[in-house]
Amino acid sequence: MKIEVINKKINEVEADIKIVFVVNKDYDHKSVEDKKTLEFLGFKAESEEVCFLGEKKTVYVGVDSLDAEELRLAVGKAINVIKTTNAKTVKIGTYSDDCPGVNIKAMSEAFILGSYSFEEYKTKKNPLKIETITICLDDYSRPDVSVTTAQKAVKVGTIIADSTNYAKDLVNTIPHDMTSVRLAEVAQELDQIENVTCKVYDEKFLEEQGMGAFLAVNRASHIPPRLIHVIYKPKNAKEKFVYVGKGLTYDSGGLSLKPGSSMVSMKSDMGGGAAVLGIVKAAAEIGLPYEVHAIVGATENSIGPEAYKPDDVLVAKNGTTIEIGNTDAEGRLVLADCLCYACEQKPDYLIDMATLTGACVVALGEYTTAVMGHSSKMKHSLMKSAIGSGELTGTLPFNRYLKKQLKSPIADLSNIGKNRWGGAITAGMFLDNFVADEYKDKWLHLDIAGPAFVDSAWGYNQCGASGAGIRMNLYWMIDKSKEEDV
Repeated sequence: MKIEVINKKINEVEADIKIVFVVNKDYDHKSVEDKKTLEFLGFKAESEEVCFLGEKKTVYVGVDSLDAEELRLAVGKAINVIKTTNAKTVKIGTYSDDCPGVNIKAMSEAFILGSYSFEEYKTKKNPLKIETITICLDDYSRPDVSVTTAQKAVKVGTIIADSTNYAKDLVNTIPHDMTSVRLAEVAQELDQIENVTCKVYDEKFLEEQGMGAFLAVNRASHIPPRLIHVIYKPKNAKEKFVYVGKGLTYDSGGLSLKPGSSMVSMKSDMGGGAAVLGIVKAAAEIGLPYEVHAIVGATENSIGPEAYKPDDVLVAKNGTTIEIGNTDAEGRLVLADCLCYACEQKPDYLIDMATLTGACVVALGEYTTAVMGHSSKMKHSLMKSAIGSGELTGTLPFNRYLKKQLKSPIADLSNIGKNRWGGAITAGMFLDNFVADEYKDKWLHLDIAGPAFVDSAWGYNQCGASGAGIRMNLYWMIDKSKEEDV
C-alpha cells in the first residue's frame, strides 16, 4: 500500500472512496456534503463512530478533536470499513495546519497499523485490496507547509508503523517457528540496513560471561539460547540509547508450571525483544542522530530433567546470587544478565522492555505500559513523548518497603517477593540490582505485559500482538533530537 501526498483539494482528486472526519454533530466541516443523510441516519459524530454511505462512496468518522491520536483512531475505524470493500484507492484531507506534518504523520501511521493482518497460517488468505492512499493538502493554508514537509511526515510515519508491524509479525509467529535460533537469524537480516550491524552469541559466550541466570532458564530446552546484539551507529552520533528486550520465545512456567489456560498466548513473552529490534530498525531507516543498541536475551522456559528448580541458587553475571522461589519468574533472570551486559556498553540511556508481570496488568489494565525507574526527569520525558505517539503509560513507584520483599535467607535476593502485593514493582526493583550504580539514573524499566498482546481488537490495533513500546520510544528520540537542534 502506497501513501502519497498531493497539493490539491480533495474533490479534485479521483478515488474509489473518500474519508471525512466530522468533529461535532453540527457537521460544520467543509468536506461534509451529506448533512441531511447523516442526520436521518442518526449519526452523532461521536468519537470512533462510523457511517459508510456506500452510494456516495464516503466514510464519515466522528472525532472529538483534530488531535493526532483522535485522527489515528478515526483512520483505524475507516480502514476497517474500507477493507471489506473492493476499493483500491482512498483519499483524505489533512484537517489542520497548526502543526506541520504532525497529523499527516499520525494518519500515515494509522493507515499502516490499521491495515495490518497476520495470515501466515491461514489456507485462504484475504490480501489487502487498497493500493493507494492520497492525502490532499487542502486544509494546509500556511505558506511554510510544503509538499516536501508532508512527504517527510509520511515517510517517518510509515517507517514507524512498518517497524511496529515488523514486531507484530515476530510475536504472532508460532513458537515452534519463532525459536531463539530463528529470532537471531531474523535479527541478523537487519544488518542489511545502512549503519546497522548484528552480533549473535551462543551458550559458550554466555558461560564465558558468567550469565548463570540466563543459562539456567534455558537449561530444560533442547533449543540453545541466543544473546542478540544489534547496533545502529551513524556518524557523529549525539548520544547512545541501549535497549534490552525480554526474548522468551515461549514460557511454560518451567517446573512452576502455568495452568493450561495461562499458557495460551505465551508466544507473546518475546514482545520486549521484538520491540527493541523494531526500534533499532526504525531508528536506522529514519536516520536518527543517535547510536541505538538492541540487546535481546532469547530462549524458551521449558520443562525437563535438566530444568532449574525452586530452591536453586543462581549466580548472575555481576556475581549476585539469586534464590529461586518460582521458575515462572524467569524473564527477570534473563534480563538480569542482559542488563549487566548492557551496562558494559556505557549507555547514555538504558531502557529495558518486557512482558514481565501479570501484576502490571492488574494495576494498569490491558492497554497501558508501566514506566519505572529512579529518574523522575527521564520518566516524564518518555511519558510526554508517549502521549504524542498514542501509546498509554502510567508510573509505578519504587519504595523501600517493597524492596524488603526480595530478601532471601540463603542468597543475595529472591526472584519473587514474599507475597503477591506490588508484584510489578518488586519485579522492577529486582532488575535494579543488575543496573550498575553509575547508570541507575539513566535507566527505565517498561513493563509492557498489558498492551503487548491483547485478545480482542482495540483502537487501530488488531487482536494479538501490538508492537507495544516501539512508537513511544521512537517519538521520544525524535522529540529529543528536535530539542537538541533548537
